[in-house]
Amino acid sequence: MNYSVKLIALFFLAFLLLNGCNKKQQESVEIGLLIHSFDNERWENDRDFFVKKVQELGGTVKVETADNDAGKQLEQAKQLLANGVDVLVVVPVDQFAAAEIVKEAHAHNVKVISYDRLIKNCKLDYYISTDNVEIGEMQASYLTRIKPVGKYALIGGAKGDNNSMFLYLGQMNELAPLVEKGDIKIVYNEFTEEWGENEGYEQTKTILKTNKDVDAIIAGNDAIALGVIKALSESQMEHKVLIAGMDADLVNLQEIVAGHQTCTIYKPYEKLATTAAELAMKLGKGEECERTFETISNGEVLVPSVFHEGVIVNRENLKLTVVSRISKRRGNLQIVNKF
Repeated sequence: MNYSVKLIALFFLAFLLLNGCNKKQQESVEIGLLIHSFDNERWENDRDFFVKKVQELGGTVKVETADNDAGKQLEQAKQLLANGVDVLVVVPVDQFAAAEIVKEAHAHNVKVISYDRLIKNCKLDYYISTDNVEIGEMQASYLTRIKPVGKYALIGGAKGDNNSMFLYLGQMNELAPLVEKGDIKIVYNEFTEEWGENEGYEQTKTILKTNKDVDAIIAGNDAIALGVIKALSESQMEHKVLIAGMDADLVNLQEIVAGHQTCTIYKPYEKLATTAAELAMKLGKGEECERTFETISNGEVLVPSVFHEGVIVNRENLKLTVVSRISKRRGNLQIVNKF
């Protein structure tokens, strides 16, 4: 082989090496988004904001929904990993079962961001959420300012979701001192299997069997609150009981305007989704994360976390808080104009 041929071969080899090293920078980052279910409208908003931001940053997203089936979600994760996604963002069906998703991802050298709900007992990489203890405090604080003395019932979120316990801790931070004083009596305190309207309805019917004079019900989310409203309406009590929810779903905003629901908590979905998208893209590109993280224990490690603040929404501030935000989203204007 003469000198010129050797030189060409060396250049060709160098090209292959450089092309391999720069492959991630040249290829589009692909992110897998695993959502537990589209069981209420907020998750469609989270998905849309997340996908939009990733696309703006030059990436692509594969979205899978598990219909609240933990086994199905694990299989979806395995398929995405087999197809070569660079990062997984997970809204877990079950806080404990989803640990297996993290283990599978790490076996493929893929990092996992837990979104809104914390995945427990594993070496989780990152967590993006709101401060759910603070949200529970906001729910209870708002109702107790209106009704500082009376009978309260708590219908918590899903047992398999760590957020349910965080919300409960926040609620009790506000309620416990009043219970000790004797001003408030907690007449009912149960979690649900899922964050659903039917469970809110059935549990409220149970409450009313022995507590027709209940003064306030704190619901884990707005879907549960809708079930509460339905049961109260059937008993001609829809304007007699204070109700707090969470998520600021459009139908619940209408119930607030009608006076059937007292308040809800708006989670800043666009901020949450944007933060998760930006972090996922950095991880997918192998870039350093410049953000300063808080940490939270998931039972095995201290997980680097980002928390955004929720906002209390009532009839008086609804247009200034939520409607001003959702009115920017195409397709919601007709509904917003009803307020």
